[in-house]
Amino acid sequence: MSGVQMITVTEEDDDQRIDRWLRRLFPHVNQGRIEKMCRKGELRLDGGRVKASTRVATGQVVRVPPLPASDLKPAEPRATKISDADAKMIRGCVIYKDDDVIVLNKPAGLAVQGGSGTTRHVDGLSEALRLEAEEKPRLVHRLDKDTSGVLVLARNRKAAQALTAAFRHKNTRKIYWALVAGVPTPYLGEIKTGLVKAPGHGRSGEGEKMIPVHPRDIDDTPGAKRAHTHYATLYRVASRASWVAMEPITGRTHQLRAHMAAIGHPIAGDGKYGGSGQENLGDGWGAQLGGIISKKLHLHARRLVFEHPVSHKPISVEAELPEHMKESWDTLGWTEDLAAEDPFEDLQ
Repeated sequence: MSGVQMITVTEEDDDQRIDRWLRRLFPHVNQGRIEKMCRKGELRLDGGRVKASTRVATGQVVRVPPLPASDLKPAEPRATKISDADAKMIRGCVIYKDDDVIVLNKPAGLAVQGGSGTTRHVDGLSEALRLEAEEKPRLVHRLDKDTSGVLVLARNRKAAQALTAAFRHKNTRKIYWALVAGVPTPYLGEIKTGLVKAPGHGRSGEGEKMIPVHPRDIDDTPGAKRAHTHYATLYRVASRASWVAMEPITGRTHQLRAHMAAIGHPIAGDGKYGGSGQENLGDGWGAQLGGIISKKLHLHARRLVFEHPVSHKPISVEAELPEHMKESWDTLGWTEDLAAEDPFEDLQ
């Protein structure tokens, strides 16, 4: 049995979930034991209680409780098995690559990281993207499972540190496209509704949802955080639906989905925030537009602009729409080239 250990988080481990951070250091500690440590308050971050999903930051100190000798054994090397089909699929997602960076057009429905019951994800498949590099690519930011589009991975430690810092300090620009119910007005505007997390169910918090908070009530609402989104209504179909571009200025969980629902225009196919049973009847509300429009989430990370972590040159990458959104665009008579590259120039 070891004693209590106080371990400082290094830059290499910045922004990792604390359960994954702990299992990297102590591979024989299983997930159930880690979650029990969290529930009992034995595992702490800078003195505070944590959940298994809490993310650590460089310089923070983690209190690790005494561990049995069996949990202190060194890790045994374990080969990552990826099917030929999955390897071909993830390599086919690459839309930009150099010695330091790989950018994917992530498919809708593919998780970025593993979690409760999730075994197939970008992080696990990234071994197939190692190619000629010495190490597998590392995640530096995330997209929701059902959101498609631009996802950046770093091909080495130096690039990972620079890119992680860029995303954390908002030194990137992200533009998303969505199909929403109704027609947001004014056509060009911003949403500053705060967000607070409502607890989900299950021991891993499945079903967590962000609840809107009026800006004047944010400071008085425990756990609420300020959130800021720019939006631009690009094209519309009468009063039924609109093609909307969005730029998240802050990066809160489910921010775009919760913000669009908060102003009465949920993203098509969003059962969590638009109501899975709500069919759009032409009055603007309801995430299911009906007809032949897919019931999948219509949210796509279209464009990302960032500074290259080594050359420091600006990189701009665009991702084509996923098939279900292409089909909806065809149905509604839209093509991708109709949109301005930057619909938010007037807001800069």
